[in-house]
Amino acid sequence: MGLQRYMTGVAIAALLASSAMAQTAPPAQPAAAGNLNPAAEAAPAARPAAPAFQMSDGILATVNDSVITGFDLRQRMLLLIAMTQVQPTPENIPAIQQQALNALVDERLQARELANFEDLQITDQQVDEEITAMAQEVGATPQAYLDFLAQGGIRPVTLREQIRTQMGWSQLVGGRFQSRARVSRAAVTAAMRQISEAATKKQYLIGEIYLESARVGGQQAALNGANQLVQQMVQGAPFQAVAQQFSAAPSATRGGDAGWIVEGTVQPALQQALDQLDVGQLSRPIPVDGGVYIVYMRDKRDGASASLVQIKQVMIELPETATDVEIAAARQRLETLQPQITCDTMLARATSEQGLLGADLGEADVQNLAPQFQQVARSAAVGSVSTPVRTPIGLHLLAVCGRRVGGTEAPNPQEVESTLFRQNLATLGRRYMRDLREDALIEYR
Repeated sequence: MGLQRYMTGVAIAALLASSAMAQTAPPAQPAAAGNLNPAAEAAPAARPAAPAFQMSDGILATVNDSVITGFDLRQRMLLLIAMTQVQPTPENIPAIQQQALNALVDERLQARELANFEDLQITDQQVDEEITAMAQEVGATPQAYLDFLAQGGIRPVTLREQIRTQMGWSQLVGGRFQSRARVSRAAVTAAMRQISEAATKKQYLIGEIYLESARVGGQQAALNGANQLVQQMVQGAPFQAVAQQFSAAPSATRGGDAGWIVEGTVQPALQQALDQLDVGQLSRPIPVDGGVYIVYMRDKRDGASASLVQIKQVMIELPETATDVEIAAARQRLETLQPQITCDTMLARATSEQGLLGADLGEADVQNLAPQFQQVARSAAVGSVSTPVRTPIGLHLLAVCGRRVGGTEAPNPQEVESTLFRQNLATLGRRYMRDLREDALIEYR
């Protein structure tokens, strides 16, 4: 609930502040949708009016044995608007309504699932404590906080029930899947290797919003909704709050923070947008298979100047004129030796046996190594010993004893493990919700 609390808090803080002063949104730019004021990432531009949505109070949908009424939907739409500061217009009301309805359906399913776990029932006191914390973050009392929402037509029970379900669901997913989300050492090593390999490529620190066409009524509806969201954000709606409420990407829980993206790892349409955007710019909607992206360019970098490895070797000298028989004999000897040595023992082993030469090549830029060594240096796991590698001067066993990114600072293994754990947990949570939807009886009136 930490980020949810923060994003709700900054939205309400901006509402409180906007009653005294409104900010001016920057103009749109030709190459992109517009520049975002850094403050607008966390604060909207103006206080919204409480719109009057025209819909009946009757039942709009049933989720198993739970009903969603027109009143429920209006309340959720008002709360969505308050949190995101997306100004309701005739063009974007359908998208707001669809997002609010999707959220209500998901929460009904979550609440029913939570009812099966007595130890995960969130008490009124816990909800009160969460509201108090949210209010404190914006310098208000809990009552003032709720009163301000009430001025926009939002009943306190609407916020309380949303908080109650979110807290319970977060605890359920975290407790149920914590062990399955754990990251193996091999996965961390593989991720670190990918980071090292990508070190010399361009990298982009982005925020993302993804509208999934299947959830919003089709690709055209996703495109229309994305255009409306872009317009609202350029006018001052906070990117993070909009991402949290509207995005279908896993990064939505982090306010759309997708972290550093490496050149060439995204779809061509997204890559083109990343290359064209300047820091501080918001993209126009980017259609892709299955939906539409909106990207906010937070920062860019050219990548590290070097990928550095520490290599040791054991070799048998063989001139280019060596016969096939000589090469085969040397290869057999090294293949027998290879599983017996490590980074720590290979030099001592080389000095103890006739015909072997050992050397510590130290730390070197991969690009400065012999071409025959570069593939091993880039892809081999740290601590591993390669199969024999042929060069014009001999046959070599190479041990990769260390690897790091030169130039740009890289994350350490603990940070990588934490990121992978969060990604795994988010994926498992989405699968859990997918299974609940498939098993549920959902009817729309």
